[in-house]
Amino acid sequence: MTERDLTDPEYYLNRELSELAFQERVLREGTDDRNPPLERLRFLAFFTKNTDEFFMKRVGGLKQQIDAGVTKTTPDGRTAKEQWVEVLDTARPLFAQQSEYWQSVLKPTLADEGIEICTPEELSEGDQEQLRTHFEESILPTLTPLAFDPAHPFPFISNLSLSLAVLSSDESDEPTFTRIKIPPNQPRFISVSDEADRYVLIEDLIECNLDLLLPDLDIRDVSKFKVTRNAEVRRNEEVAEDLVDMVEEVIEQRRFATVVRLEVDADMPDGSLAILKDQLGVDDREVFHREGPIDFEDCFELIDINRPDLKSPAWSPKPHPRLGSLASDTGDEMRSIFDEIKNGDILAHHPYHSFEGTVQRFLNAAATDPDVLAVKAAIYRTASDSKVIQSLINAAENGKQVAVMVELKARFDEKNNLEWVRQLEEEGIHVAYGTVGLKTHTKTALVVRQEDDGVQLYSHVGTGNYHSGTAKGYSDLGLLTADRDIGFDLTKVFNFFTGPTLDDRFRKLLIAPVTMRERFTEMVKREAEHARAGRRARIVVKINGLEDPSMVEELYRASTAGVEIDLIVRDICRLRPGIEGLSENITVHSIVGRFLEHARIFYFENGGSPEWYIGSADWMTRNLDYRVEAVTPVEDTQLREQLRFILEASLTDNRRRWVMQSDGTYEPVSSDDDPVRDIQELLMAATEAALDHGYGPGMVVDTDLIEEALLVEEVTETETAARPEESDEAPPDADEKQAHSDGGDVSVFEAYPDRWYRPDSETYEWAVRTAAGERRYFKTRDGARNRLQTEYE
Repeated sequence: MTERDLTDPEYYLNRELSELAFQERVLREGTDDRNPPLERLRFLAFFTKNTDEFFMKRVGGLKQQIDAGVTKTTPDGRTAKEQWVEVLDTARPLFAQQSEYWQSVLKPTLADEGIEICTPEELSEGDQEQLRTHFEESILPTLTPLAFDPAHPFPFISNLSLSLAVLSSDESDEPTFTRIKIPPNQPRFISVSDEADRYVLIEDLIECNLDLLLPDLDIRDVSKFKVTRNAEVRRNEEVAEDLVDMVEEVIEQRRFATVVRLEVDADMPDGSLAILKDQLGVDDREVFHREGPIDFEDCFELIDINRPDLKSPAWSPKPHPRLGSLASDTGDEMRSIFDEIKNGDILAHHPYHSFEGTVQRFLNAAATDPDVLAVKAAIYRTASDSKVIQSLINAAENGKQVAVMVELKARFDEKNNLEWVRQLEEEGIHVAYGTVGLKTHTKTALVVRQEDDGVQLYSHVGTGNYHSGTAKGYSDLGLLTADRDIGFDLTKVFNFFTGPTLDDRFRKLLIAPVTMRERFTEMVKREAEHARAGRRARIVVKINGLEDPSMVEELYRASTAGVEIDLIVRDICRLRPGIEGLSENITVHSIVGRFLEHARIFYFENGGSPEWYIGSADWMTRNLDYRVEAVTPVEDTQLREQLRFILEASLTDNRRRWVMQSDGTYEPVSSDDDPVRDIQELLMAATEAALDHGYGPGMVVDTDLIEEALLVEEVTETETAARPEESDEAPPDADEKQAHSDGGDVSVFEAYPDRWYRPDSETYEWAVRTAAGERRYFKTRDGARNRLQTEYE
């Protein structure tokens, strides 16, 4: 085969369009009638929240590149201008679909269930009077009409604010434009009465009572609009004298940044629209006309309604079975958490396991245990009422040495993190703000404890933030370990936060930006070498994004070498699967469920000596080169079994899983007549079963649910093969024939007819029974033939 040019743009998908494809999958969950009505509404709200951030970050960045005259193309061959045009054209029908579904399906469905979103005109006179009184007493005093005329400049429109554009006149014929900001500190949904779930939108209530706010005026039109501004406001860190001052300035500049999107009522008159376009500096392509409500994010308010019959079954995170017996957060009992970790690594899986009962308990113990000498933590995002921060403060008050790395550049959390920095410093805690040129994205904590046999290091390496709120909605993993090598590696990482340089020698951890890219690249190349040599070779990776072109190239090379690769990528993915002769051995999956898939898991079969890792990094250039990240090996067999269950159950999910096509589109996996297999439901059940079972692993793995096996332990030559099932398949054509050791010229399929069969699967065409008695599935005949040769030749 001719060597391919792996830099050819045709082999790469666009990053921005790939992210929009993920948002489309989120929207599809919001329109999927298999979800209860309020669950669908939650997904519609998330779609708005996610796309708001997408426009602020990604579209804002594209506009900056266009304004700066950047002409460099992306790996997929697009300029910034071309991406900007395609993104806006792709997003437009998605917003239309969201509005249409709300108006025609979900709003009537909720009304049938007793949850009505009304206009004031649809209410009785008594209800209208009651709401008018509420408006006059509680809402009117908070409103500030801002006129635009020769005597008044055009008002500043803040980012993501919802507003009314009012055209009015008095004696003259020339209308006046007035902007009225919808108060963000008032409920968006105003209850009509206390006896029923009936609501009016606050913007409709304001419009209905404008005569009280703008008396003696002829109101010609009232339209709603929302402005989205660029969040990609940066300053050069190297010339900033103080990182805190720089971040404060960036936050301030973001308020006045360029407008990247203008959403308006579908029937906004030309006069109002022309004023907004001219004053905000947007063109026609950046204007999105919306039917019905413009902003759905506030619909999260409705989801809190006490109607469990209209929601997915409630889930409360459970105690970890190995930690649930620790009854208190103080005294001698708390020390047992360190004894428990020392007895064996613990894998916490949120939101299935309680954050408070695992990670928070670990930090609470560190703060109160008299034998603890020092506590160190890296904070990227945390809750506004963070108990994590309070634990660190308590530790300092109790005489521990405390060092905290707070990433001030965590986008949209800068203000929150600045407040925590000030509070920590007021307590005398040493705080590092970040690193020039790098973001600190690692989620790690280190506890140093004096014990009878010397100083012991206890570590936490996680995939998610130290945030109790997101730990209830994000699916994340965290390893609690007393492994000294990991502890020493973390010591080096924390020394880098306060010291002058980052060591590039680590015992076990993969650390970006110094060793992680090199080690991951080596492991992918190693799998390719195993495949070429006829040894066991497989890669399964679960990440949030695959954007780095170099990693995509290595995966393509591994695929052509015969490595079977499954990539469970939540959103951004540049790689094109299913290209003949290049990526036909690669399948890209995406899971969209009630919990945001956020955990990163890496599996390399390594010729029968498997390696497992978890950590904070995706395979994106920013994570590998421009962030401080940590990925840890998972070596305990029992914990690997849990990771194996997560991956294999994910790969057989037929409810939440999507499979990417080679053109970048995604198709949902259907259960058809098979039982529904929802990965998140399976993990909830496995967690509850573990709790019922008592002290032991964090989840009870149901091996009957696993159709194909990833290696947990190293394969030895003493393992014997289970007798494979008989196959009623006819052998492949004669062109598959090969010379065998006995001198016969027969097909490998004919030589081993009881070692393969054709499974009933929409994804896989071939199945091979391995010498170890496992089933391995393949999409191509070549893959099955290579495995048969590897196992039995």
